[in-house]
Amino acid sequence: MDIVLATKNRKKIEELKKILALMGTASRIFTLDDFPSFADVVEDGDTFEANAVKKAVRIAGDTGITALADDSGLEVDALGGAPGVYSARYAGEGADDRANLEKLLREMEHVPEGQRGARFVCSIAMAGGGEVKTFTGFVEGEIGRNPRGENGFGYDPVFYPKGHDRTFAEMSDREKNAISHRAMALRELQKYLLEKRGYIRGF
Repeated sequence: MDIVLATKNRKKIEELKKILALMGTASRIFTLDDFPSFADVVEDGDTFEANAVKKAVRIAGDTGITALADDSGLEVDALGGAPGVYSARYAGEGADDRANLEKLLREMEHVPEGQRGARFVCSIAMAGGGEVKTFTGFVEGEIGRNPRGENGFGYDPVFYPKGHDRTFAEMSDREKNAISHRAMALRELQKYLLEKRGYIRGF
C-alpha cells in the first residue's frame, strides 16, 4: 500500500518512517516534499483528531494516494491540559522547540513534585477510497524540571514516561518508538489493516 505522510515536519517524518518500516505496512512512503506545489493545511481544529482528519482528507483528495496524518502534543495536568493542540506554537506563532520548552518550564516552575503529571497524545487519521479512520495513542508521564538528553524533539527532553527514569530525549529511537504515543496510535492502525486484509488498493 502506498502512503503519503501529510506533514512537512522532518523529525516527525523520520519517526513515522521508522515505525512504519518496523511494522512493514507500506510499500512506498511519500511525503509532502514529493508534492511541492501543495499549500499547507491550516491546523485550526479544537482537537488532535480534528486536525489530523482535516490534513488526511485534504492530502488524500489532492494526491489520490492514501494519506496518513497525525496531530499530537503534550497535555499537562497542572496547566489544565495545555499546551494541547497548541503544543507546536505554545510560545507563539513561529516559535521553535526551545522557546516552547522554555515557556513550559517557566509555567511549571512552582508546581511541586507529585503534581507534574502529563501525557503525550497522538491522533492519526487515515484517508483514502472515500473512507476516514482515526486511531489514538497516548503515554502517561511527568514533567521534569530541567531538559535532559539530546535525542527526540519538542518536549521530549523534559518528559519522563511512566515507569522510566529517563526522558524521551535520553532514549534511543528504538526505545522511544516502542512506547511512544505515536507508536501506540500506529499499532491501532496496524491492527485495523491486518483485520481488514484487503487494503492493498486504497484501504
